[in-house]
Amino acid sequence: MYSQHRHDILEQLETSRHDGLTTEVANARLKKYGLNEMQHEQQEPGWKVFLKSLTEPIIIILWIAIALTLISASYDFLVRNDFDHGMSAIYEGLVILIVILVNSSLTYWQKSTAKKSLDALSSDSRHQSNVLRDETWQKIDADQLVPGDIVDVKMGDFIEADLRWLSVNELQVNESHLTGEAEAVEKTRDSLPEDTELGDRTNMGFSGSTVVNGSGIGVVTATGMQTELGKIADLLQQTKQEKTPIERTVSQLTKRLMVAAAGVVVVAITFDLVKEYLNTNTISVTGLMNSISGAIALAVAAIPDSMPVVLSIVLTIGARSLARNNGLIKSLSSVETLGATTFIASDKTGTLTKNEMTVTRFFSNGVNFAVDGNGYDPVGEIHSVKDGKNVQESDFTPFLQSAVLNNEAQIQRNDADNYEPLGNPTDVALIVLGRKAKISRDKLLSETGEKDCDILRVFPFESTRKMMSTIIKIGDEYQILTKGAPDVIMQHTKDAMFNNKLVSISEAKETLEKQVSDYANDALRTIAVAKRDLTKDEALNGTQTDLEKKLTVLGIVGIIDPPRPEVKKSIAVLHKASVEVVMITGDHAATARAIAYRLGLVKDKEGRVVEGYEIEKMSDDELFELVPDIRVYARVSPEHKQRIIKALQKHNEIVAMTGDGVNDAPALRAADIGIAMGINGTEVTKDSADLILMDDKFTTIEKSVSAGRTIFANIKNFMRQELTTNVAEVLSILLGTFLITQPIGHVSELTPTLTTIMVLWVNMISDSLPSFAMGYDEPEHDIMAEKPRDVNQSLLANHLLSRVLIRGFVMGLAVFVAFYWAASAGLQTNEAQTIAFLTLVFGQLWHAFDARSAHTLFRRNPFSNMYLIAAVLFAGISSLSITMLPFFNMLMGTSPLTWELYLAVIFLPAIPTFVLSGLKEIFGIKIW
Repeated sequence: MYSQHRHDILEQLETSRHDGLTTEVANARLKKYGLNEMQHEQQEPGWKVFLKSLTEPIIIILWIAIALTLISASYDFLVRNDFDHGMSAIYEGLVILIVILVNSSLTYWQKSTAKKSLDALSSDSRHQSNVLRDETWQKIDADQLVPGDIVDVKMGDFIEADLRWLSVNELQVNESHLTGEAEAVEKTRDSLPEDTELGDRTNMGFSGSTVVNGSGIGVVTATGMQTELGKIADLLQQTKQEKTPIERTVSQLTKRLMVAAAGVVVVAITFDLVKEYLNTNTISVTGLMNSISGAIALAVAAIPDSMPVVLSIVLTIGARSLARNNGLIKSLSSVETLGATTFIASDKTGTLTKNEMTVTRFFSNGVNFAVDGNGYDPVGEIHSVKDGKNVQESDFTPFLQSAVLNNEAQIQRNDADNYEPLGNPTDVALIVLGRKAKISRDKLLSETGEKDCDILRVFPFESTRKMMSTIIKIGDEYQILTKGAPDVIMQHTKDAMFNNKLVSISEAKETLEKQVSDYANDALRTIAVAKRDLTKDEALNGTQTDLEKKLTVLGIVGIIDPPRPEVKKSIAVLHKASVEVVMITGDHAATARAIAYRLGLVKDKEGRVVEGYEIEKMSDDELFELVPDIRVYARVSPEHKQRIIKALQKHNEIVAMTGDGVNDAPALRAADIGIAMGINGTEVTKDSADLILMDDKFTTIEKSVSAGRTIFANIKNFMRQELTTNVAEVLSILLGTFLITQPIGHVSELTPTLTTIMVLWVNMISDSLPSFAMGYDEPEHDIMAEKPRDVNQSLLANHLLSRVLIRGFVMGLAVFVAFYWAASAGLQTNEAQTIAFLTLVFGQLWHAFDARSAHTLFRRNPFSNMYLIAAVLFAGISSLSITMLPFFNMLMGTSPLTWELYLAVIFLPAIPTFVLSGLKEIFGIKIW
């Protein structure tokens, strides 16, 4: 549409510039094209999400365990008539079912937040449009627009569909939500070349844009999903949410544990049956049922069934920690992803910069000035670049007064007490500059007496002449104030003001052009301000052409969308942490390069910038070869952003993408973790993201990366604790199965070392509580001085597996020895199992203080984490209590002990942990 003549467009759309569509034709097209709205993404019903959570690998093992308990109970009830043993099996099944429901409920809660991206896109379009229908201008709901409608827009309006401009009157549109450019786009109606990039299609209006100046009339060329905004919505639908690194890592570990658990159960059952056959020359159903009963305990012991619960809780603790640092995490599993991030691909406008055009330098009366402060808040010092101190207001007062009087923009406070702009961003920047110098347009116009100032005439900005002028009366004097592109202004001037003296333009031109060049090299947009004294007759009756001549240049301003002040330091910290930062923007290459250099993203002022048209010509393989070395991309489309991210991911990079505009949403969804701005970000962007920066500060990303690494370190610690316990449980049961082949005292050779419910108690209470308390641990060292973790590396790498096996073996051996001693001492079966149970409980509670350190328990202050102290005390006391209460004696098969035995099972299990940790501390044995 942009490459065709506007008359051809009207003919193609079968519409009239002067009459519009008829209601009949509009209704027919509405049926054909549908409502002007975004299609909604199909969401899975909640019940399906919950059912899926019941089919996780760990949960499947527990379902099998429940099935085995029901088979065992049925045999006890129907064949053996053993009601007590049957009810014990029923209790085991119910407890396992409770564990399943707790795990699945947490998993469901974590995953049940539906994506609202397309709803937000749709809500952005619920406005009205001024449309020409049946030869009459009328207001209709925006969702009723159809291709061929003639639409009229003015300053402050939203553009509700894609338009081809038919006429424009100083029309400027903010398209930063789509293109990433902070500067308003000046619109035209002329045809453009076919290879014109999206951000340069000045004869088009795009859905979701805002008119910031002037007015225009356009014909609707696309609605709904066919608009550029709709294409982004379609990209969101096509982009699948990939598993996070921690989800992939835990999934791999779980599958391996399932295989190991199945192998252990098969071996144990086979051994029991062989043992019975050797003793009796037969295999009985009773023997098979007894083997199945032991197999249930083994299956539950081999699988860390509390791991999903603990993982969710630890991630929740991390999410709360992020929230304290103004980071709102939406997906729990994404918390840890931050710590594994290797590339942060950031949008420029609104993320690395403030998306608030600001005057940072200006040249007036022959003096260079620098301006402090960013954005619309009119606070900041003005100081001389030369000496930084001596500022004569007379050097810039006439210049600033002219800049703010020849201006129709304003700033005002909103309900949140923040300043917000009204009008052209460049004009707003000049208004803010004036306020910093205590020069206000409203105040100047309200003054009376000798300084009485009135605006008589305004010549609006026009793209053809690139100037704006205002004629004013100050007292009895008349002036024309003009501002515009410096090269154009200088063509209309006769002199310039230097050091309070008029210097001919021929002498001043070189100095002025140097200022323009210096500002341009720093990616500053330049505006020149000039004036001329007039007679009363000239002021009231002179033509625009006659009056915009023989001007005196008062000064030149340099305007930029400034980098956020905290970003440079944060990027330096991230580089130290081996995290690369890449700028991906829709802005121009020169501006992107200059901002990147200021922020330290590139070391060379002439560093390479890859532009969208280059990416368009590249194959995926060519882009794959390019992306590791490029740090700045400019003039890119949403599709380009996705391609860049996917190319980085093919290099096994973990990519975080930041942004605030609708154009960033698909890339945020495609990234391993999407990060949106909470204050200035669009609803679409926020809903597509995993992390929302509530303060819009890039520094929060740096803190979030540090928090993510801390969370992963704590996850490794609790995994060390959980898996060591599982090894101990399995080993203690297997040793009983393999080594006890004859009755010992009152204990049968078929009696397992631990009952199934005992194992579940250990996993869910005495193991899990200290494990999730480790989520509150602070890092042992400067984790931001390390490289990101390798997400393809197992959680059990770096000697963690050997440490788990060795500690688990010693702990399991201790549990078996305690059980064997109790049986040999003539204690009852329940008492022997209770001793084994408490030996395991307190063995793991002592081990928790060792598990929280990558080194030894002697390296960490045990009281630095009071949550862990509280969890250990609660787990220990509650575990002792259930051996004393009759209800739990019946449910779990426990039995009260003497106080001497209680003291033994509390303190003797500490010996292995202190000995192994001490040997490691003394001899530095890493595998321990």
